[in-house]
Order: sequence, then structure tokens, then C-alpha cells
Amino acid sequence: MIIDLQNLRVIAFDADDTLWDCQSHFEAVENHLYKLIKPYCDEPARELFITESGNMADLGYGCKAFTISVIETALRVGGSHLSDVELMELLAHSKSLLHLPATPLPEVESTLQRLQAYPYRLVVFTKGELQDQENKLHRSRLGKYFSHVEITSDKTETEFQQLCEHLDIMPHQLLMVGNSLKSDIAPALNIGAWAIHIPFHVTWQLEHSEDIEHERLIKITHFNEILKHV
Repeated sequence: MIIDLQNLRVIAFDADDTLWDCQSHFEAVENHLYKLIKPYCDEPARELFITESGNMADLGYGCKAFTISVIETALRVGGSHLSDVELMELLAHSKSLLHLPATPLPEVESTLQRLQAYPYRLVVFTKGELQDQENKLHRSRLGKYFSHVEITSDKTETEFQQLCEHLDIMPHQLLMVGNSLKSDIAPALNIGAWAIHIPFHVTWQLEHSEDIEHERLIKITHFNEILKHV
């Protein structure tokens, strides 16, 4: 596929699990929770999913929302069977996510360095809790490659339209790069933007989505393949 390079002006990147590893750290906490509550329920993962789904409208995304849902699930399912020590260890493990290393994934920094020579603005467009995402970007040391950073509570067609407005571009002048078909790819395509999907090896259950085929969608497996298409 050939992207409309003549009109392309902005390449936007998702952050978590696109620029750096995030979900595998969350998965470690999930497994900690599941081990604690497994004796008291049949499907520990489903119990956490129920809690997170119920909290989404009020808490949104991010480490703090996840921590509340983890502890709430432990208390709801395990209740008095869990000791204070077990709950405190689970809480400490959950809070450690606020300091995950945000080490850039393979090929990310070298690709961003090369893209500096291209005639496009590079921006970060990610969802989550503001302070947490800002801190991860700082720890990643990738901020120097981006002229604009936008952190939003969700990534739907509305937020993508607002991003275009903030950058003073039309949707067809935007290329979105991300790992989530649900929040990075589908809404970008729906407003008329281009998209590159680079899957991560684990996906948060609330981000699961059916596969997408689209004339403006490119699928890659290595980050540096972006250079072949722009």
C-alpha cells in the first residue's frame, strides 16, 4: 500500500505497548491477584474484567484506576479470606506500576531518530491518567522526538477529530501508529486518517477487537517497517 505522502503532515504514535512495554507489567499484577482469589471463584480474570468494566465510566484508564479495580476485586471475591499482609503486598505490587521503566521497545528510538529527517510532525497521542503518562514519557527519554503530546481520557472518533483540530490538519493528513485495533486503529480509520497497526504480544482484555481490513490500514510486525511506508 502507498500512503498519500504528498498530503501527509503528521505521524501520531500511541505510547503504551507501542513505544514502550506496559501491558506485561500490568499482567504480572493481574496474575498476582488471580493467584490470591482463585480459591474463591471459578474465573479470576472474569471477576477483574467485571470490576474494571463497571469502573471505567468513573475511573477511566491508567495505573490508579487499575489499582482500585484490583483491590476492589480482591476484597469482593476474597473478602475476609485474605490477610492484611496479602492485601498490602497486592497494593504495593499495583502501585509499582507507577514507576514501570518505560524502556523503549526494540527499534523505536532508532526509527524515531530517522524520522526526524522526514517532513512530518511527530506527535504522541495516548490515553490514560495525565501525570502517569507524562512520567512514563519522561522516563522513556523519547520526548525530544515529538513536537506535540496529547493525553486524553479515551481515544474515540471524537478525540481523533479534536487532535486534528489542535494540529490544524485534515484527517487524511494524519497517520496513526499503534498496537490497539480498538482505540488506535478503528477510530482513526473512521474519521478518514491513515493507520499502521503494530501488535504487541499481550493485549488488555478491554482492548480486544476483531481484526480489521481497510484500504488505509497497514500492518507491520517490526517498528522500523514504518520507514518503508513513509
